[in-house]
Amino acid sequence: MATLKGWLFCEEKNVSCNAMARIPQETVEQIFSTARIEEVIGEFVQLKKSGSNLKGLSPFNNEKTPSFMVSPSKQIFKDFSSGKGGSVVTFLMELEQMTYPETLRWLAKKYNIEVPEERPQTAEEIEAGNHREAVYLISDVANKWFQEQLHQTDEGRAVGLSYFKERGFSDETISKFQLGYSPEKSDAFAQYALESKYNEKALEDSGISMNGDRGWYDRFRGRVMFPIHSISGRVLGFGGRILKNNVKAAKYLNSPENLIYHKSKVLYGLYQAKQEIVKKDEAFLVEGYTDVMSFHQNGIHNVVSSSGTSLTEGQIIMLKRYSSNITLLYDGDVAGIRASFRGLDMMLEAGINVRVVPFPDGEDPDSFAQKHSTKELEKFLTAERKDFISYKTSALLEEVGNDPLKRAEMVRDVVSSISKVPDAIGQEVFIKEAAKILDIDPRALHEELARLLDAQNRQARRKQAEVPPMEALPSTERAATPFGHHQEEKVIQLLVARGVEDMLEEDLDPVEVVPVSITEWVVETIEKDKIPFETPVFQRMYDLVKAELEAGHVPDSAWWIMQEDPEVIEVATAALTEPYVLSNWKRKDIHLPLERNTIKDLVQETVLRLKSIWVDRKLNELKAQFNAENVDVDYYLTAFEKWNKARQQINEELNRIV
Repeated sequence: MATLKGWLFCEEKNVSCNAMARIPQETVEQIFSTARIEEVIGEFVQLKKSGSNLKGLSPFNNEKTPSFMVSPSKQIFKDFSSGKGGSVVTFLMELEQMTYPETLRWLAKKYNIEVPEERPQTAEEIEAGNHREAVYLISDVANKWFQEQLHQTDEGRAVGLSYFKERGFSDETISKFQLGYSPEKSDAFAQYALESKYNEKALEDSGISMNGDRGWYDRFRGRVMFPIHSISGRVLGFGGRILKNNVKAAKYLNSPENLIYHKSKVLYGLYQAKQEIVKKDEAFLVEGYTDVMSFHQNGIHNVVSSSGTSLTEGQIIMLKRYSSNITLLYDGDVAGIRASFRGLDMMLEAGINVRVVPFPDGEDPDSFAQKHSTKELEKFLTAERKDFISYKTSALLEEVGNDPLKRAEMVRDVVSSISKVPDAIGQEVFIKEAAKILDIDPRALHEELARLLDAQNRQARRKQAEVPPMEALPSTERAATPFGHHQEEKVIQLLVARGVEDMLEEDLDPVEVVPVSITEWVVETIEKDKIPFETPVFQRMYDLVKAELEAGHVPDSAWWIMQEDPEVIEVATAALTEPYVLSNWKRKDIHLPLERNTIKDLVQETVLRLKSIWVDRKLNELKAQFNAENVDVDYYLTAFEKWNKARQQINEELNRIV
């Protein structure tokens, strides 16, 4: 088999990048054969049975109707909303922005596959290493170091660990969330990282330490540390809480935006909560780190946090992959109520079934969970859960009192939220409920809703009108798709999806006849006529096939999805994805021809049409050259006759009328 490339990146704190090594080929194959795409993707997307496949909401696009398909039998995925598709490896690479080697390492760890080192990287390979991976590495190193400081130093135990214990957090919770401590010393971690020969640029780009006029210094000095994980468990950044009250510094400090950390697309605790969210089909959304931890400690694990920042569209889209049912848990004070309003409208627009649980004044999810048992907490959440319209209307009524102007503005605010509900039935239900609570004629609310929807439509039309018309591309840029692209694609699709099948006539017995595979027949035919592929990715795929045949192997679908080239994987996935399913016509006494009876004709016709396009291309080239000055007429007439005969022959084989 052709060699598949993979790399093992340095992971342990004392392993420098000079020790990185190639993953042996047999290990790569073991990873692919062991990893189950439905299991892996199921950790990131809520999947439901759909015939022989699984279906869910796209993790790459914000969509309301599921168009993301996973095929357990073929071990591929296809996202029809974005066009992305591929294997379990390409899914992780695309979603988590992992490199190919990092993805293999992640899968190997998940399935307890030992990854032996085959050889060290060369100096050139080290230099060409992905800088993003170096930032991931330093973040992982920092996370382990902060935990060591918390548990193994006098300062960490006296300051950091005692704080967590006073807050009521158990050793299990502290370990589960990988809590740590950053010492008071201004450059403690920077010194450790530099002395350990970690990359300086990666250290600075991570935002953990900075290099200023006075040298290196750490961002999180004298703070307890909350690592923020990606949904696959990699450390992206940190939140740090200062413990001193007499200093003029922010109580909480987060990592800055960098190559790997984008706070608007991250939810604290999602890594620990995602499986429980799918199981319960509901997510609780809180504000702070300790809110999440207290709920987990109290036995409620389907809870995540916006990390103390305003809720963003990216966070909502991420959470919706796991469940469309989200319950907001916010503080019972005025600031908490207002924060919940902002989140409510955004969730409604995203098609979320949103509810709210307000806590008593002076309480927050953390303090409430610490004071009550699991049963008491669960009972409270069930009893106090309100739909968004009941919650918002009741909260605003308390705020406006008897002021008629404020009351009118409040009614408009409520209707504005209802206008964000995506379906008309939902709008009608909430209009009736709001009218009942507000003691107002529903017709007035309907009129205001119609006015708002009309204004939204006019605004949408204006935005559309403001989009400048597309300009025609210059002729040099227009021909991005080669002539004959579609037919080349048909040939490649046959090789991927049907390549191992035999080219046998309906009435031939494979026992009596030495069968030849579709792949072998296609390659032999193309090589005999020396037909090139104009589309680069198709040529690369054809070259891969030739190399495999020369090695005595006919590539099957599993071989295709193991390739490293993302573009190759994309094409292969499209070929392996069934665009439609035949109806059960036998029930209606209608019998269709079996594909095995027509496959030979299909393959021959597909290759002939490719050859036809190639011949037409040659004829067009001759015509263009014939019009040039100082042309050898006899030569070109002879050549033209040759290619014209070839075209006529192909037409006859295709039963064309010319």
